[in-house]
Amino acid sequence: MTSDVNEYLENILDDVGGLGLFQWILITIVLGSKISVSWSTLMMTFGGAVPDWHCFWTTVNGTEYYTNQTFMKTCELYNTSEPVMCQSQIYDPDMATVVSEWDLVCEKDWIASTITTIQMGGLLFGGFVSGQLADVLGRKFTYFAALFILLVFNGAAAFSTSWEMFAVFRFFIGIGCGFYLTVYFTFLIEFTPRTYRSMLVALPFWPIFCIIYACLCWWLHEWKYIQLAIAATNIPFILAIFFVPESYRWLVSNGKIAKAHSVIAKIAKINGKPPPDFKTFYEMASQATKQKSTEKRYTILDVIKNRRLLRYNVLLSVGWLSCGYGYYAISFGVQQLSGNLYVNLILINAMDIIGIVVWYLANCLGRKWTTFMLFLIGGSMGIVVGIIQFIDLSDKDELVNGFALASKLCVSSGWSALMILTSELYPTVVRNIGYGINNAVARLGAMVAPQLVFASEKIDGLSYLSFAGMMFLSAILVVTLPETNKTALQDTMDITISQKKSDKQSIMNPGYEKENYGTID
Repeated sequence: MTSDVNEYLENILDDVGGLGLFQWILITIVLGSKISVSWSTLMMTFGGAVPDWHCFWTTVNGTEYYTNQTFMKTCELYNTSEPVMCQSQIYDPDMATVVSEWDLVCEKDWIASTITTIQMGGLLFGGFVSGQLADVLGRKFTYFAALFILLVFNGAAAFSTSWEMFAVFRFFIGIGCGFYLTVYFTFLIEFTPRTYRSMLVALPFWPIFCIIYACLCWWLHEWKYIQLAIAATNIPFILAIFFVPESYRWLVSNGKIAKAHSVIAKIAKINGKPPPDFKTFYEMASQATKQKSTEKRYTILDVIKNRRLLRYNVLLSVGWLSCGYGYYAISFGVQQLSGNLYVNLILINAMDIIGIVVWYLANCLGRKWTTFMLFLIGGSMGIVVGIIQFIDLSDKDELVNGFALASKLCVSSGWSALMILTSELYPTVVRNIGYGINNAVARLGAMVAPQLVFASEKIDGLSYLSFAGMMFLSAILVVTLPETNKTALQDTMDITISQKKSDKQSIMNPGYEKENYGTID
C-alpha cells in the first residue's frame, strides 16, 4: 500500500470528526470493559492472600494444647513440654480467600502462587491465539469473545469445589484476559487520529478500576462474592455488540470496501459530519485491495521470516517480558509490604494514574525515548528496594514501600509507552499478530512473577533486583528501535526503503520521520 493510501485512510478520520462523539463512545465502551479484565487479572492479589491464622494444636494424646499467642502463622512448635501436632488451621473470619477456603498453608503454601502462574499461562495462550484470530476474523469478534469468556468462567469459578477446579477456571479466565489485552488497543487506535493515540494508554481506566477493586475487596472480603461481581461487570458491555462496528482499517485490508465505507459513514453521522465520497474512498481503498489480492493471508510465520520484523520482535519482546514480570511481581507482592493490605492495594494502583503523563511525554519526547527514560528510572528504583531489603534500618518498611510504589509507577508508565511504540511499528495486516506475540511474551514474565514473589519470602531482595536488571536491559535495547512518533500507520507489508537508515537516524534523532516507501526485505 502506497504512502498516499496510508495518508488518505489516516486523514479520513479527521474529515469525519477526528476525536468526535463516536470515538468517545467507543473509548468508553472498550476501555470501560477493562473493569472485568483488571479485576480478573488482579483477583489473586486478594484471592491468594494469606489471612491471619493459627493452628489448632493437640498433644499426641489428642488433648488441646494452648499457646499464649494468637495468629502465629506457624506450622510447627518447638521447645514445648511434650510433642504437639497441628490438627487444623483457624483463620481470621474478616478475610476469606482461596487460602482459607482450601487450607493452602504449611506444606500447601506453594499452591496459591501456582494458581496465579496457571492464570498467567492462560494469558500467554490467549495472547498467542487472539493475535492471529483478530487478524483473520476481525477485531470485533475477538473483543467480544474475550468478554463472553470472562463472563462465563468468572461466574463458574465462584462455585469451585477444590483448588484444582478453581485453577482450571483461572486458566480460562486468563485466556479471556489475553484475548482482550491483545486486541483492545489495536482496535481503538484504528479508529483514533494519530495525534490522540498516546492518549489512549494514558487514560487511567485500569488503575481506577484496580482501586475500585481494592475497595470492593475491603467491603466484601469474600473471594466467592468477588468472583460473581467480576462476572457481572461484563454484561452491559457485551450488549454493546449492537453498536460497536468492525475496524474499517481491517475491512479495507481484507477487501471489504463497501462495509468499510458504511463504518466510516456511521462515524461521520454520529460525529455530525458528512460521509466521504464513496467513489473516492473506493478508488483509494481498492489500491490496498489490489495489493491484498496478490498477498497470502499473513500468519505468525510471516512475521518471524521477515528479517526486519523479526528484529523488532526480539528487541520489543525483552521490554514486554520485563514489564510483564515487573508489573505483576510488584502487584502480587503487595502483601509483603508493611501496613494494611487494602490500603497498599489502593496505593499500588494509584501510581498508575500518574502515568497519564505518558500522553504528553510520548508526543513530545517520542515513544522510544519516553520508554527508555521510564525503564531506566524504574530499574534504579528496583535496585534501591532490593538493597534496602538486605539491610536493617529503623525506617526500613517505609522506605521499601515508597520505592516500591515508585518502581510500580515507572514500569506501568513505561509499559504504556512501549504499547504505543509496538502497535505503530507493525503494519495493519500483521499488527495484531505482532502485538499478540509481544503480549504473550509479557505473560511469560507474568507467569514467573508469582514464583519469584514466593521465593523472595525466603531470599530478600530477589524479586526487585531481578526486576531492576531486566529494566536496565530493556532500556538499552529499546534505544535501537526506530521512532514512530507522528508517522502514519502502515496497512500492508510496505515500509520505507530507507528503513535501515531511518533506524540509525532515529536512535540519535527522535524527530526523524519516514518518507520513502517500498517493500520490507
